Amino acid sequence: MTEPGIIELTRFLPHPPGRVWAALTDPVNHAKWWAAGDVRASVGHRFTLDMGPWGQQPCEVLAVEPACLFAYAFAAGALNTTITWRLAPEGEGTRLTLEHKGFDLDAPLGKTAYQGMSRGWPGVVERLEDVLASS
Repeated sequence: MTEPGIIELTRFLPHPPGRVWAALTDPVNHAKWWAAGDVRASVGHRFTLDMGPWGQQPCEVLAVEPACLFAYAFAAGALNTTITWRLAPEGEGTRLTLEHKGFDLDAPLGKTAYQGMSRGWPGVVERLEDVLASS
């Protein structure tokens, strides 16, 4: 079996961790840069993200450290992956790290999703940056 696929992305954002945290965990802000859904930073909270043509994706919050770490299971029953956001203060801004892991590269859906999301995540993070800059 092939090792599960992992997407990693790190960006410096010129905004304090609390502000970045709010964009990641507030449903109104989240919908502006990625997908609509009842996102909430509470371990065990289940929510669905509206991924448009890719459908409604069930999620469950796995770990929360306010303004530091937000992790949730993504697309349970289909992709069965985990998305983890890490925030670290850096100067007057934040070093944001995304890890999206668990893609089954031996399965057609897993491989296709991994390839598409590898290309898509940089644009999603750019939209996050745009939302932060405009608010």
